Amino acid sequence: MVLRFTSDRALPLVIALIVLAAAGVSLAPAPTVGTAQAAQGGVQADQGGARLAIGGHADPFIDAAEDPGALQDPTVEAAAVDDGTFYKPVAVDTTVQTSVGMLRHYTVKDGDTITGIASRFGVSMMTVWWANKLTSTDSLKTGRDLIIPPVNGLVVTVKAGDTLDSVAAANKITVADIIATNDLEDPNLIVGQVLVLPGAEGAPLPTAKPTPKPTPRDNGGGSSCSCPFVPTGGSWAWPVPGGYISQGFHYGHYGVDIAHDYGSAIVSPRDGVVIFAGWKDNGGGYQVWINHGGGIYSAHHHMSAVLVSAGQTVSKGQRIGRIGQSGWATGPHDHFEVWVGKPWESGSYRVNPLRYY
Repeated sequence: MVLRFTSDRALPLVIALIVLAAAGVSLAPAPTVGTAQAAQGGVQADQGGARLAIGGHADPFIDAAEDPGALQDPTVEAAAVDDGTFYKPVAVDTTVQTSVGMLRHYTVKDGDTITGIASRFGVSMMTVWWANKLTSTDSLKTGRDLIIPPVNGLVVTVKAGDTLDSVAAANKITVADIIATNDLEDPNLIVGQVLVLPGAEGAPLPTAKPTPKPTPRDNGGGSSCSCPFVPTGGSWAWPVPGGYISQGFHYGHYGVDIAHDYGSAIVSPRDGVVIFAGWKDNGGGYQVWINHGGGIYSAHHHMSAVLVSAGQTVSKGQRIGRIGQSGWATGPHDHFEVWVGKPWESGSYRVNPLRYY
């Protein structure tokens, strides 16, 4: 028997087949991202545009489609992840706290001495010596730029491994002093950081050797006597014939520096008797003290050679030594002092030598 479909019967069947075909398509598995991209010519599945994360955080995002300039920011590293997010790094503060700004500067002028410069800035001579890494007394040259610390002590640069505790211990000072002087906000030290160490001390000055070699009359060991002398009066002789004043008498420098060529003669300014001749560890190196009578004494320092001995009577203009720079001196000169009373005894004091000329 042959079944024939009339137009009335065929229409419902066609509709049923269409419905079944549509249902089968909707039940098929979705293609993978890679397949979808390939099928769409490389178009990414996320059509929202590239996103920019601030500081590496996932939120909040900046939509590059809304702010194209964000992706052109030169500070943004090109670090996109698979979903198109760009991460912008956070800027790190790399400023190193340093005390360089606390240091003052001074240009050495003709006739300057390290003692005079230190006195002018209110610090010790050794503080200037250490800060500028001076190695000899003749390294103070005209035109040289000197570093002047704000307080007595040392200036150091932090090295790898240094801590506040180790720096304080090595220099026999306290951590609190370092923090206060340098106004530190961060106790962690950074390599290359400059610190001022208040009260710290460096190496002592090298002991000067007298040159030329002492004559048999030189007294390198130092000798003294209590030798009275009756004053003879009269004018005073200039203690360094041909010498010039390189530094005058002032607060902190209680004498007159008379400069001349190394080895030039130093003479007694008046008749008198020598009460000390030789070396003293008072910064004056090789020196001679003379009692001129009437309670007046003269002292002459930094000699390269001592030519008299204690107890010896000398006359005005007689040679007593040679110009040098022994002790704390940065150039050849005679540090000439006049004392009222025996030097360094109780009640004695120094006066300006120029009052006698």
